[in-house]
Amino acid sequence: MVQRAVVEGVLERITYTNEESGYTVARVDTGRGGGDLLTVVGALLGAQPGESLRMEGRWGSHPQYGRQFLCENYTTVLPATIQGIRRYLGSGLIKGIGPRIADRIVSHFGTDTLDVIEQSPERLIEVPGLGPKRTKSIGAAWEEQKAIKEVMVFLQGVGVSTSIAVRIYKQYGDASVSVVRQEPYRLAADVWGIGFLTADRIAQAVGIPHDSPERVKAGLRHALSQSADQGHCFLPEEQLIADAVKLLQVDTGLVIDCLAGLAAEEEGGVVRESVPGPDGGEPVTAVYLTPFHRAELSLAGRLTRLLRAEEDRLAAFADTDWERALGWLAGRTGAELAPEQRDAVRLALTSRVAVLTGGPGCGKSFTVRSVVELARARKARVVLAAPTGRAAKRLAELTGAEASTVHRLLELKPGGDAAYDADRPLDADLVVVDEASMLDLLLANKLVKAVPPGAHLLLVGDVDQLPSVGAGEVLRDLLAPGSPVPAVRLTRIFRQAQQSGVVTNAHRINNGVPPVTQGMADFFLFVEEDTEEAGRLTVDVAARRIPAKFGLDPRRDVQVLAPMHRGPAGAGTLNGLLQQAITPARPDLPERRFGGRVFRVGDKVTQVRNNYEKGRNGVFNGTVGVVTGLDEVEQRLTVLTDEDEEVGYDFAELDELAHAYAVTIHRSQGSEYPAVVIPVTTGAWMMLQRNLLYTAVTRAKRLVVLVGSRRALGQAVRTVSAGRRCTALDHRLAGGVRGGGGGGVRL
Repeated sequence: MVQRAVVEGVLERITYTNEESGYTVARVDTGRGGGDLLTVVGALLGAQPGESLRMEGRWGSHPQYGRQFLCENYTTVLPATIQGIRRYLGSGLIKGIGPRIADRIVSHFGTDTLDVIEQSPERLIEVPGLGPKRTKSIGAAWEEQKAIKEVMVFLQGVGVSTSIAVRIYKQYGDASVSVVRQEPYRLAADVWGIGFLTADRIAQAVGIPHDSPERVKAGLRHALSQSADQGHCFLPEEQLIADAVKLLQVDTGLVIDCLAGLAAEEEGGVVRESVPGPDGGEPVTAVYLTPFHRAELSLAGRLTRLLRAEEDRLAAFADTDWERALGWLAGRTGAELAPEQRDAVRLALTSRVAVLTGGPGCGKSFTVRSVVELARARKARVVLAAPTGRAAKRLAELTGAEASTVHRLLELKPGGDAAYDADRPLDADLVVVDEASMLDLLLANKLVKAVPPGAHLLLVGDVDQLPSVGAGEVLRDLLAPGSPVPAVRLTRIFRQAQQSGVVTNAHRINNGVPPVTQGMADFFLFVEEDTEEAGRLTVDVAARRIPAKFGLDPRRDVQVLAPMHRGPAGAGTLNGLLQQAITPARPDLPERRFGGRVFRVGDKVTQVRNNYEKGRNGVFNGTVGVVTGLDEVEQRLTVLTDEDEEVGYDFAELDELAHAYAVTIHRSQGSEYPAVVIPVTTGAWMMLQRNLLYTAVTRAKRLVVLVGSRRALGQAVRTVSAGRRCTALDHRLAGGVRGGGGGGVRL
């Protein structure tokens, strides 16, 4: 039997943490002297550098790293010596206290320091240089740290990460432990970062039965949420039941009963409705989470009402002399419109809702500029928006008018409510939205709600790109057969664009023809069959070769776009390698470790969730920026976003950020970069599809470099995306019946 042991020491640094499992590798000073540090591995979740720990576990040995202590559980012991207290306070554990202030406090109070902070924090004002404001914030930070530590100790047994424990505390405060004990499935709905699986693990630990109806209902909601994350607005009932049985490992009859119970609930339930099957086949019973059902009905109804509105805010264009108007426009812009572009301009200015689609080099941008010029010439109030900051910037540059993200335009608030909606519509005669392929169902519904009756809505996008990250296929549904929304598809590639290898190859890929990879000045293929080597070569191309040959900045101008996140040539691995190449560690460069990642000043990062509390009007999933500041005393990191806004993150919030030297192709939608590098390897075989590669190539303005195997490239060009998303918007737009139990009211 292995002998258990107890080790005490000060946690000096954490070298690795897996945020999901809680497994930690740390270095601990046991006071043996000589500067020797002990390696400790195992359950150190929640422990912070500077803390004195009492660890229980056993001794072990690692073939590469030698002797180490395997910690099974620990308790925090407050330090008793002056030196220990100074190091503890100076570690950055308590917000507002850094090494210099810790020195001052400990010099003043000596071994009584921690008692003073605990029992009489107002006495901190006695310390030279500490004012009332700083004193108050240190006292509050100490109390919060204590409360969070209690929650962490409780959650430690179920493997919940430090950052999640902080979030639970911020959500529920003093009620945290009672919510976790009595209503663990609430966590999945209320706390970002906790999904059903984590909540289920906690529920199991606090004794909730495996076949509890509460558990089964939470599992059904989780299955529907997962499907929404994959783009579906609903799931067919049979598929949902099968998915839930597999997930929950319970009887089918129990799942059917609980689904019926959910459908009967007023709030937080689901909606069942019969809709046409795929490609108009046999009807299926669709099961929606309520918000998606409401949004689909609302979007279809509002688009139909906009189309049929009697009022017309651009009525002046109904009897326009178009030859004269377009002649004036040509004189203003210096270029003639092609026939299909003329059709698109007329359509946008005479139809209340219209769609403009087409591939790169076909003149969408010039057409949009023409629509805006003519509308403004008639003194129309034009509002311009796009789903991402970069796309909005591009739209503003193109038209010479102000453009914003859809989120900022609507002034979305915490909880997702918008300042502009049907009751308070936008002050606009014409609303133009670029990159409309990125509009998911929920955002499209919020946008259309805010368009005033009689105003015109022009949606511009490339329907052949990947659909939105969020649920739905809004642009595709608007262009579906039977849709009442008029549309123009631009197909002619202009002569100037024909000289671009990026444009011509994008169209070749979209037509199922392999790209030309030799003899091009702006489109290259570096052949490398081995996936791991292809990953390394991708990094070399992006960080060294392109900057050297084309004079581009590797951080600002070059973007690596990977088909998937995992694997040797996936975005996760490539981010680590690119960070080493572009923003390596330096003694003078501040950095902060969070989980398995290290953030440094200069890092390129992206936001990975919608957070309505940050910035002027929220910071949204996909927003990209650069780390410009890292304050270890205030425990805060600052990011300058691509919308030129400085946004602060507490260290506990760093799981909202990921590195963005490499991003998945899905996350790159709506963005445009001077140069893109795309690893196309057999390691990503299941992800290699035509619209994925087409989307990646169309992100580039000047240069595309593919790295990988010809076989993988061929697979991507040949493979058409399998299956449509589960959505009934096209059916509703074509005159489908409203569902949800009854009435048969037609839209």
